[in-house]
Amino acid sequence: MTHLSKHYSLIDRLCIQAEQGLRLISGVADAHNRPNPACNTTEDYMSADERKLSAALMRVNHSGEVCAQALYFGQALLARRPELQAHLQEAALEEGDHLLWCQQRIEELGGHTSYLNPAWYTFSVLIGMLAACCGDKISLGFIAATEKQVEQHLEGHLQRLPEQDIKSRKIVKQMQIDEQQHGMNAISAGGEPLPAFVQNTMRKIAKVMTRLTYYV
Repeated sequence: MTHLSKHYSLIDRLCIQAEQGLRLISGVADAHNRPNPACNTTEDYMSADERKLSAALMRVNHSGEVCAQALYFGQALLARRPELQAHLQEAALEEGDHLLWCQQRIEELGGHTSYLNPAWYTFSVLIGMLAACCGDKISLGFIAATEKQVEQHLEGHLQRLPEQDIKSRKIVKQMQIDEQQHGMNAISAGGEPLPAFVQNTMRKIAKVMTRLTYYV
């Protein structure tokens, strides 16, 4: 993620993020470039239906990472403290690793990333900016709540992925570990718990997005 210096105007920063968004959707993400957790794992036999299931689940996970990057981009645009901006940039780099891992796995499975990613990206940037407008503590609390939901979502995928799809399972497990850490970091940085109705709304929106992405 490009450092969004305060020397840039808001318009400049919006242009920078728009360029990053186009790169992200096209399959180019800023990342730490950590090794793929499944890189040394042997591919076990899976039936056509099992491969289709795994590809659909990893497509959902890939879109989730597109949304995560977009949320962080939107929050970083309006972050009030340089420390928070740095926190968001670091987390986004790890999410970039996740996105690349998921994309690679989808390709191996013969699937495709979601055609809805441009819409999810735009929507998530706006949500991130809205969270940032509520102040840094709320913005951090939003991260914590989001990461908690993602962690639970990934646990559900670990239950659904075919047992023999060890490669996808290794990727999802590492993603789950990282997301848990992101949530803990947000709380330790001063994040405030969000109201229950906000968290419930977030879950409902995520459920709709997940269902659509599974098929499209």
